[in-house]
Amino acid sequence: MRVDTRQLLTAEDSSPLGRSRTDVLDMLHAADGPLGVREVAQRTGLHPNTARFHLEALVDAGLATRETEDRETPGRPRIGYRAGTDSPVGQRRYRLLAEMLTSLIAATMPAPGQAAEEAGREWGAYLTEQPPPYQRLTAVEALTKLTAIMTELGFTPRPEDGADDQHRLYLQHCPFREVAERHQDVICSLHLGIMRGALARMRAPLSADRLEPFVAPGLCVARLSADAAAG
Repeated sequence: MRVDTRQLLTAEDSSPLGRSRTDVLDMLHAADGPLGVREVAQRTGLHPNTARFHLEALVDAGLATRETEDRETPGRPRIGYRAGTDSPVGQRRYRLLAEMLTSLIAATMPAPGQAAEEAGREWGAYLTEQPPPYQRLTAVEALTKLTAIMTELGFTPRPEDGADDQHRLYLQHCPFREVAERHQDVICSLHLGIMRGALARMRAPLSADRLEPFVAPGLCVARLSADAAAG
């Protein structure tokens, strides 16, 4: 398949931010001073790691700035975030970057799918809040939390309970669809790893068995099953 370089070089500044990231940016604009990760997490209801993920993404996009506050008492300096100025920022071309990095992994790694899944597991765990000790989620609760995580990542997911402890998560509007069409092994393995890492972090009684890519235009299906041994 020939790559359309014009599409790869299309600026992405006009793409709407995700709902949560937009809320974080609006909060920074409304604040009188810099906000820390925990303040943003508390005000938005996001997990601190997810709040940090959005804040750093806003910094990378030139929409926010990161600063270290001086402190007079011993301890780690507090990191604060402010909304960026209204000055224009350079146009972003993240799809081109995604294509470059994905093609590099596919061409140089001995097992690119496995490497992508392992990376996905790490990120899935990082972006997921672990329940308190001895607290166990039900399969429905875990599926609801997983749905919220995939929504944060840009999908439009829809969970469905099936018979015999089988569950499905319909993933619509893949945020990496164009790259995934060329590098399914890498991108789809990454997304499967994210779900597996998130479920493991939750100690969920669910296992992500497989991800079926592009079963219909713009639709992938994650197959999950009950796992009594989890947790």
